[in-house]
Amino acid sequence: MSSSKLSVVVTRRLPEAVENRLVELFDTTLNKTDTPFSHEQLVDALQTADVLIPTLSDKLDTETLAKAGKQLKLITNYGSGYDHIDIEAAHKRGIIVTNTPGLLSEDSADMTLALILTVMRRFKEGSAALQSGDWTGWSPSAFLGTSIGGKTLAIIGMGRVGMAVARRANAFGMKVIYNNRKPVHPEIERNLNATYIDKLEDMLPMADVLSLHCPNTPETHHLLNTKRLAMLKPTAFVINTARGSVIDETALIDALEQGSLAGAGLDVFEKGSQVNPRLCGRNNVMLLPHMASATKEARVDMGEKVILNIKTFELGHRPPDQVLPRR
Repeated sequence: MSSSKLSVVVTRRLPEAVENRLVELFDTTLNKTDTPFSHEQLVDALQTADVLIPTLSDKLDTETLAKAGKQLKLITNYGSGYDHIDIEAAHKRGIIVTNTPGLLSEDSADMTLALILTVMRRFKEGSAALQSGDWTGWSPSAFLGTSIGGKTLAIIGMGRVGMAVARRANAFGMKVIYNNRKPVHPEIERNLNATYIDKLEDMLPMADVLSLHCPNTPETHHLLNTKRLAMLKPTAFVINTARGSVIDETALIDALEQGSLAGAGLDVFEKGSQVNPRLCGRNNVMLLPHMASATKEARVDMGEKVILNIKTFELGHRPPDQVLPRR
């Protein structure tokens, strides 16, 4: 590396403390408007920067990465998910890609439990009635929800977030079962009081609540489709704080409209920010704008990890959070 500062382009606004540190350490160009980059702006950044700090709103596919300049050597993603980046294409061009893993698990798990409680206990309906002035007082039959204690929580994907959700579910008296590519270590299973179910199709009919925590891969695209949704009880709830494309959204809406599902809590959507209007306005559906990890602490920690990856690269070492192509 030369003694001159690395040229760094940041595609979105980050916490002030993170931006200040980036400006101090590197020749940093910030996005002061927080408006997502256009394709042209993204290509310009790829052609001028040594390091790009993108977010999930920046699509870095094969075609876009093909336009990157030779000076670009590092893409350090601000986020743990990286399905918007073609890792193989970047690798072939000699571009290192990093992410920020392990920082969002606890906050994401908190939000998952919040969604479970919200849809099962009908918080959305109660709050709406109160705030609109429609509430006339307590009634023994009003807003009757479903108890969470004693219910079976089925988790798809027992990674960091899945484990954090399982710990919280235990505290609420839920029975935890899970499906994963392979069982977690027996000691972890014991600590989580969780039971591994080898086949997803065997697990689905057992679920009172189904919570998704798997990554977006070709294998998990529309993992929860019409056929699998039909395996759930009509009293079951579906929670998704993972990736929108894991669920066939049309099939989910059909199931909700037909009454073959009790409700859903969604923080992510199949088409990103384009929320299907058929989901909106339903009392048994709670929608959140991708805010499972939206805490001040998590966002600053993510920025610090981004800076650590850049500094490690600058010193000529392999960044600690390098993402490698799938084999």
